[in-house]
Amino acid sequence: MSSIRNRVTLIGRLGAKPEIKRFDDGKIKASLSLATNDYYKNQKGEKVEETTWHLLIAWGKSAEIIEKYTDKGSEIAVDGKLTNRSYTDKDGVKKFITEVLVDNVALLGDKVAAST
Repeated sequence: MSSIRNRVTLIGRLGAKPEIKRFDDGKIKASLSLATNDYYKNQKGEKVEETTWHLLIAWGKSAEIIEKYTDKGSEIAVDGKLTNRSYTDKDGVKKFITEVLVDNVALLGDKVAAST
């Protein structure tokens, strides 16, 4: 059972072009936002769509795939784990962030070449 602890699998669409950062030591990082949609019927029987936004961080090969093959609106599936961190903003307010650290990425739908 330990292999399924803290695992997240999401399928959704990118809300913006991924932000790519390359480091002096050769590492590559992709930061991106992913929208997932859920549908349910409210008390009146009307279909309601609920969108949730997720912050994703990918490193290495996963980041390279994201950079090369995705853009705003691309549909992807990711597998990873939840991570939490905090920081203090410029006004001295402590902020908390939950992100998905991506282990695997799969391209879905039409292939979209990243814009240059």
